[in-house]
Amino acid sequence: MSVLEKLIWQIEFQLHEALTLTRLSTGCAVSPHHMCRLFQQATGMSVMSYVRARRLSEAARAIAEQDRDILTAALEAGYASHEAFTRAFARYFGVLPSSVRKARSLSSLSLMEPIEMKKELIVDVAKPELRDRGAFRVVGLSTRCSFENTSAIPGLWQSVNVREPEVAGAIPGVAYGVCCDFEESGHFRYLAGIEATEKTDGMDFVDIPANRYAVFTHSGHISDISKTIYTIWNKSLPDAGLEPVKAPDFEVYDSRFDPETGRGVVEVWVPVA
Repeated sequence: MSVLEKLIWQIEFQLHEALTLTRLSTGCAVSPHHMCRLFQQATGMSVMSYVRARRLSEAARAIAEQDRDILTAALEAGYASHEAFTRAFARYFGVLPSSVRKARSLSSLSLMEPIEMKKELIVDVAKPELRDRGAFRVVGLSTRCSFENTSAIPGLWQSVNVREPEVAGAIPGVAYGVCCDFEESGHFRYLAGIEATEKTDGMDFVDIPANRYAVFTHSGHISDISKTIYTIWNKSLPDAGLEPVKAPDFEVYDSRFDPETGRGVVEVWVPVA
């Protein structure tokens, strides 16, 4: 069973219990950071946002289909009062729970159903190499994005390629796509750039600390790298007994990758304990 499947199983069977990230990650035998990152990667939302959505969805079913009174549904969903539940329900569904109870219908609601693992995204990924790398800086351009929406990244790389000659203290030959500054919401900062010894006015940078890394290889077209990354976090890291640490991870584009065709070899470096 994958980490994602273990997590969903726990949430569904303990939905009305006091769930915390620590409790859930312990049940998955991974760190909270690993669990949250792979869940965001797979769903585009945070773990606890999903838990709240599932509780509200089950409460809506109880109110509409089982004639449950609103206070009982509120307490079962983990809310301390009728008022707190009503606010959360209206904010999520855009309608009051009393209206749903009166209508005895869920047709106007967009319910959160249990998430299923996307089996089609699991691909063959070779076992990683373990490498140590010292601290270094990447200078380029960055954008905020989410695992659900990375549409801005290709355009970002085009802009970086044009402005690469501006980078002060550049160490040419290798480009980096760095994922950093992760938020619980599932958003993060993606920086496309090159290694440099200095900062450059008008450009962004990220300082990457010294770490031990699990280095995976993606071969083929760049459009399929999302499948490789999904597999790394959901299967490859747990299968290898590796625990990622909270630090930037990055893609490495060297001479083996052809930016004109989008094909070649890309390395994915994940910091591990």
